[in-house]
Amino acid sequence: MTAIKDYTVHIDNKKRITLRGALYKYYNVKEYDNGCIILEPRELTIPDGISVSSLEDMDKAIKNFNLGNISEPIDL
Repeated sequence: MTAIKDYTVHIDNKKRITLRGALYKYYNVKEYDNGCIILEPRELTIPDGISVSSLEDMDKAIKNFNLGNISEPIDL
């Protein structure tokens, strides 16, 4: 594997580093006991939709609410 960038970074007061010209917004970090840190790019995506089981659970919750089958109020 060939390095396309090679530079030194330092940790700031909040123990952060800055990646220059990062291609991705999110990275998965793996830190090993020998001091190596691996950054793997991640792209967060919006799910295609709500699963069928989640929709069924929501329908059941609304049905119970409309029937008055609810718990006592919680004092926060």
